[in-house]
Amino acid sequence: MNNEIKIFNNTDELSEYLGNFWKQKIDELESNKFYSIALSGGNTPIKIFNYLSENFRDKIDWNRIKFFWGDERCVPPSDNDSNYKLANDYLLRNVNLDESNIFRIKGEREPIEEAKAYSKIIEANLPIANGSPKFDFILLGLGEDGHTASIFPHEIELFSSQNYCEVAVHPVSGQKRITITGNIINNAETVTFVAIGKSKAERVFEIINKTKVAKNYPASLVNPINGIVNWFLDVESSSRL
Repeated sequence: MNNEIKIFNNTDELSEYLGNFWKQKIDELESNKFYSIALSGGNTPIKIFNYLSENFRDKIDWNRIKFFWGDERCVPPSDNDSNYKLANDYLLRNVNLDESNIFRIKGEREPIEEAKAYSKIIEANLPIANGSPKFDFILLGLGEDGHTASIFPHEIELFSSQNYCEVAVHPVSGQKRITITGNIINNAETVTFVAIGKSKAERVFEIINKTKVAKNYPASLVNPINGIVNWFLDVESSSRL
């Protein structure tokens, strides 16, 4: 596996790079194709989404993108904990995007049933490659405990599930979540971790350098079929590299 590491001075710089990356990919698409993106939740994406909606509103043909989510908390879409609400508030509703291009995880539904339903949505809307649905781009966060998507260290086996989606449980709050699994993550064309801030520096160091403790972190299992993991870091999160 190759780690392609990009270090930015701030979140605006990172967001500018990401926006230009998406724009280039969409500009290169054949006329009947779309670009599929799985978004993540958390605090960092708020700044990214805000920047993109302000600076790329007219630069990107948003209707060439189909938006999905890598994970979702089991709450209604109006709940402030909802990853969908976060993306919608700060990005999706602020750009020219048809609602038919948005495929949210329905966190208000019974979790096991929704995990199955979302698996079918992914399968129906993405091309199949290597026997599994293939995203063009998956945006991943990195938790201070080494989790990614909603696969936490105490349920690391979920990463290796043969299912496309699973029900996960937050180790502290006990809140249920729907998450895509490694089956989907590692099949994507582009997998990008975004890790900002000093609190992420130790995990970033351990995972990139494959230290002994890193094997306990679900994020360390991200190993795309194409062999490249992108890391978008800032000065603080990259300070141990």
